[in-house]
Amino acid sequence: MQLFIVDSFTNKPFGGNPAGVCVFDAPADMGPARSGVLQRIAAELNLSETAFVAPTGPNRYNLRWFTPLAEVDLCGHATLAPAHLLFETGQAITGEPIWFDTLSGPLSAVRDDDSAGFITLDFPAEAPLPADAQPQVPGSLLPALGLEAGQVVTVVANRHEWLVHVSSETDLMAVAPNMAVLGMLPVRGVLVTAPSQADEGKVDFVSRCFYPKLGVPEDPVTGSAHCFLGPYWGQRLGKTRLKGWQASARGGLVAMGLDTPGRVMLSGQACTVFELTARTPVLQAAAGV
Repeated sequence: MQLFIVDSFTNKPFGGNPAGVCVFDAPADMGPARSGVLQRIAAELNLSETAFVAPTGPNRYNLRWFTPLAEVDLCGHATLAPAHLLFETGQAITGEPIWFDTLSGPLSAVRDDDSAGFITLDFPAEAPLPADAQPQVPGSLLPALGLEAGQVVTVVANRHEWLVHVSSETDLMAVAPNMAVLGMLPVRGVLVTAPSQADEGKVDFVSRCFYPKLGVPEDPVTGSAHCFLGPYWGQRLGKTRLKGWQASARGGLVAMGLDTPGRVMLSGQACTVFELTARTPVLQAAAGV
């Protein structure tokens, strides 16, 4: 087992979203029977997500994601991280796709053949629920964010999250979440978003993302959230190419392409910041010894 920490959606260390990456030699090392030890490794690393990968064929890998508290079925930055690592170490060829088999089906990652090193992930879009299936907005939601109704343009839900569109970037940055209340809502997370105040063309929208139920109070940069944010803003702005800035303390840029119905192309950079060595008891636990 090899262990790394990779910063995703940034081109320099200590920005973007850090992900743990554990590379196993064989799929059985990270199969269902190993879920308990994978969860313990993720809790020990205590990053928002840890990715576990194992090769199954040429340029094909099994991939699972764990927060410190639970396994999740989709994660953007912890897909970008192992993809970056595999390209960086020469285990994958730039310009050719890596395929990851996941709980959300097969996902691909391709590295641009240039010095910038952008990697594009092909992810499923997360559309809002139909209007007649939208749940009633919980009365506790806006107070838990420190928002008043006059600051909010709209609130919509998909199957995992509430999206709260506020009037301005100033309103977004003033959000002061009550994590205990947000963690009791019957959704995985809450996204707050606003139009960008940056010069036209630099960034289309900004966001902040909260997942206390998963042990992630404010996620630094959330690729999977942009599967919801991208189509939402694409429809509002009439655009198929967008850039979103996640305005956490670390911050990160996510580029999106919406040309294929039902899919979102997420693009970003990454950098490896640590290579870790697991001690013998950890290796024995991971191997089931």
